[in-house]
Amino acid sequence: MSEVTVNTTSNAPKRMTRARLALAKPGFLLGCAIIGISTLLALFPQVFAPYDPNFIDYLAVRQPPSWAHPFGTDSLGRDAFSRVIHAYSVNMQMAVLATVFALVIGVVVGALVGYYRGIADMIFGRVVDAVITFPFLVLVIAVVAVLGPGLINMYIAITMVGWVYYARLMRAEVIAQMGNDYAAAGLVMGYSDRRIIFRHLLPNAITPVVIYWMTDMALAILLGSSLGYLGLGAQPPQAEWGVLIAEGRNFITTAWWLSLMPGIAIVLTGLGFSLIGDGLADLLRPRG
Repeated sequence: MSEVTVNTTSNAPKRMTRARLALAKPGFLLGCAIIGISTLLALFPQVFAPYDPNFIDYLAVRQPPSWAHPFGTDSLGRDAFSRVIHAYSVNMQMAVLATVFALVIGVVVGALVGYYRGIADMIFGRVVDAVITFPFLVLVIAVVAVLGPGLINMYIAITMVGWVYYARLMRAEVIAQMGNDYAAAGLVMGYSDRRIIFRHLLPNAITPVVIYWMTDMALAILLGSSLGYLGLGAQPPQAEWGVLIAEGRNFITTAWWLSLMPGIAIVLTGLGFSLIGDGLADLLRPRG
C-alpha cells in the first residue's frame, strides 16, 4: 500500500505539469474548441440547422446569403447552411470510421511484427514496399472503383490501405522499446509474450501512433470529401461536404457560396485535428 501511495504522489506533479502546459498552448485549446463544436454539430444537427437539408423550394433557387439563408440556397432551393450543418454528421463519421479500423489493425500487426521479427518482419517489409510504391489516394480510388461507390466501401478501401502506415510506425516504436530494461526484465521474469506486448510494450509505444491518428483524421476528412466530389464516396442527395462542392462547381461564378461554405468547413475541421495533433506531440514529448 505504501509503494502505491508513493508512486501516485510522484506522478501527480507530472500530471499537473501536463495540464498547465495544455492550458498554456493556444493552438491546442483552439483545436479542442473547433473539434468540440464540430462534434456537437455532428451529434445534434437538427438543433442547429434551421431547415430540413433536403427540403426543395423552387421559389428560392440559388439565392445569395441572407438572414433567412445565411449560406444561400442551392440549385434546388435547399438551404445551404442546413446542408453544411448536417454534413458534419457524415464527415465527422468519416474522420473516425475511416481511421479507427486501420488504427486497431495497424497497432496489433505492428506490435506483433516488431516483437517477433524474423520471417513475419520480412513479409511485412515486402507488403509495406508494395503499398507505399503507389500514392495513397490512387490506391484508395482503385479499391473503391472495384467495390463500388458508397461510404461503407470507402471505409473498407481506406482501411485496406491505411493500416500499413500505422503498423510501420508501431513496429518501429516497439523495436525501440525492446531495448529498454523493463522489456528485458519481463523476459527474465518469464512473462508471457502476450503480457509483454500488450501490457508493457504497447502502452509505452502507442503515443506517436495516437498523435499520427489525429493528423490522419484530418486527412480522412479531406480524402472522404475528395471521393464524394468524384462521386465515389457519399452519394447525393446526402449532405456531405465533397458532394456539396461538386453540386456547386457548375455555378462557381454565379453562386460562389455553394462551394465556398463547405470548403471552409473542411479547412476548419481539418485544422482542428491538426492543432490537436501538434499539441499532443508537444505535451507528450519526453522531458528531461
